[in-house]
Formats: sequence, C-alpha cells, structure tokens
Amino acid sequence: MRHHFLTATFCAALLAAMPATMSFAQAPAAPASPTGLSPLDKTNPSKSGQDSNLRGHPVPPIAASVDKLPIDKIKLPPGFKAEVWSSGHPGARTMVQGDKGTMFMGSRVIGRVYAITEKDNKREVKILLQGLTQPNGLAFKDGSLYVFAINKVYRYDNIEDKLDNPGTPVELTSAYNLPPEIHHNWKYVAFGPDGKMYVQVGANCNICELNLGIYAQIRRYNPDGTDMEIVARGVRNTVGFDWHPVTKELWFTDNGRDWAGNEGPEDELNRLPKGMEGANFGFPYCHAMGIADPDIKRPNPCAGVVMPAALNGPHSAGLGIKFYTGQMFPKSYQNVAFIARHGSWNREKKFGYDVVVARINGGKATIEPFMTGLLDEKTNSFYGRPAYVFQMKDGSLLVSDETSGATYRITYSLRSAGVN
Repeated sequence: MRHHFLTATFCAALLAAMPATMSFAQAPAAPASPTGLSPLDKTNPSKSGQDSNLRGHPVPPIAASVDKLPIDKIKLPPGFKAEVWSSGHPGARTMVQGDKGTMFMGSRVIGRVYAITEKDNKREVKILLQGLTQPNGLAFKDGSLYVFAINKVYRYDNIEDKLDNPGTPVELTSAYNLPPEIHHNWKYVAFGPDGKMYVQVGANCNICELNLGIYAQIRRYNPDGTDMEIVARGVRNTVGFDWHPVTKELWFTDNGRDWAGNEGPEDELNRLPKGMEGANFGFPYCHAMGIADPDIKRPNPCAGVVMPAALNGPHSAGLGIKFYTGQMFPKSYQNVAFIARHGSWNREKKFGYDVVVARINGGKATIEPFMTGLLDEKTNSFYGRPAYVFQMKDGSLLVSDETSGATYRITYSLRSAGVN
C-alpha cells in the first residue's frame, strides 16, 4: 500500500465540509493568527542545492480504515509485536491519559482533541473539542485536562466526568502569555517532576535572528501560569521532552533547520544538565555538534553552547520521547528513551518514519533502530508517520501514526522471542 496524499488546500476544504459523525463540544473560538513567517527569515532554497519543490506532507483529513492500516509493514526486534490499539482519529499526535483511563489525543492541522474510552471491551473515539488552532499541547493533572493551542491555554476540570459536554473551560491564556505566531509554535507541554508545567515556544521562522527572550525556548510555569522561567534557550523546535527516571534531568528532541542541505544539519537529542537552567542550545547560530549556520553568522557561533547528547539524523523530525520504566520489556530497555521520528520532508531521499531508542550513558546517548518498516527506501515513499509514544500501565508502548489516524500497541513476550 502506498499513500497518495491530497493537497493541503483540498484537505482543508474536505475537512471543513465533513459532518461530525461523533459527538463533540465546540472549543472556544480562536482569533485569526498571523502566519508567523518572520521577515528576517534568511531561507534561500537555491543555495542548499536541494530540489526547491520539496514540500511538507499534508495530513489526510480522513483516517485510514482498519484494513488499510500498515500494521503488516511494521518490523520490530525479536519478541516484540505490534497490533492496532485505536483508529479513526485523523491527524492525532500527542497522548496523555486521565486518572480514569481516558486517552486524550491532540492534533495539529485537524484542530481537534480526541478522547478514547473503553466500553464493552471496545475502544470508542470521541471528538472532544474542535475548532482550535493546532491543539497539539496536552497535559493532565488532578482531574484536569490542559489544552495548549498556539497561544490559547484552557483547563477543563473534572473532564473525565464530562466527556459528552466538557462545558466552559478555565481560560489561562493571559497568565501564560504565549506568542501568537503559528510557525513552529504548535505546543508540546508536560508536568515535570517538580510539579511545574513545561512549555515549548518554537522559533517563528526556519532560520533567522530572533528575540531569544521570547522564542526558541522551553519555559517553566506554575500550573496557573504564574512565575514563568526560561529553562532552555536556542531551541529551534522541540515537540517532545521527558525527564530521566533516575537523574530527573530534562531530555528533549529538537528539529534542525531546513534548506541547508539533504544531510542536515542533523536533528538533535539534547540534555539539560542539572544546575544549568537557562542554558543555550545554539539556535540560530550553531547546529548539531558545532556546525556554524551558513546564513546567520556571528563570531564564535558555538561558544557557550551545550552540545547535543546525540544526533538524531538528517531531517528525521524527532517528536515524542518517553523514558521506559515498565516491566514488560526486557531489562535492557529499562530507562532507555523511545523517540518517534516523524520523517523528513526537506530531504530528497526520505529519512525517519520510525521509532528509535536512545541508550543513555551519562550525558551522552546512542541511537538504535526499534520500530521500522514504514519507509520504503526503494520507492522513496512511506506508509505512516509516527508522532508520539506513550507507556501504558501494563508496560506496553503506544505509538501514534498521524498519517493513518491510528495508534499501535507494542508488546513483548518470551514466547514471541522464541524462549520457552
């Protein structure tokens, strides 16, 4: 099976025309936002030597039917097995779970938040909210669902008791005071071990000089949006971070700039060392393991920059990352980080479209393949785009596939590994 993708314009029109076949609550309307494309953006595709016709991959507005899901394409190490866990949620990416077991899923261009529940041993998908601008950022705490949609922030209290009618949320937009630009500002958010809310604010350009006091950073807040701190600067676009189970240090993926060549600069896996809150990770002057930007220049561009713990591949688009703490997988996977690599668009020969593991050794990491098979290198085409990973209570791992509108569950057993 090879996907034939619709144009972005047609997708948007088709989505707008689709009737809502599942019940949902209309989210508070978001005002029109600027494109976020900065006039300082120095992108010049012709200088990179790449095909200037390269474009992003539109998200299909309709989920693939179960019989069309690429489950048979997925390859895993011995003993691991993939199965379809949920389907029918177009464009879903982020995953957070409520205290009562509801799985909430955020999206980007689809503008929806989904809720997945179980009834009579079957999973039901509900459109919980729609009409938001890229509500990719979700977090759950004390019975409340936090929804971040670019610069809009809402809290839905006791949400699991109100899935049919979430009601009017508590709006925290003015407290969080996030910039309104859309470019690289679809959020990833999570509560840290300190109980604080960590929030990504991306660069509002591909590559440009910008105010590092506002953009290209990871922030930390109290849950109500007070006492903002910047914990990492010079971060172009992280859409996934997690804390090491032992050291409690923050690790995050970061997507590198485009139009600087097919080979990179490579995307990064970064670690924020303890005691270095506010550290600089290089953007826009320094990339990867010390590559000076060819367009945005300054003397000693990598001076004082925290180098990556590992490189994550050229244009691989690493998104969700989760450290594994479950008991189902072999001990060799304990405390490794699983990373969903969404897959390249700004590369002639496609790369990524998989899940890798990062094995941590002190402040460094090595990247190894884990879930492959969704990229057909012979035809330079793909069957799915992993977006996020989530560890279930039983130790299994969920992987969301934005393209197919499905989620895969990965399990391990000694029998599957050939051990009796």
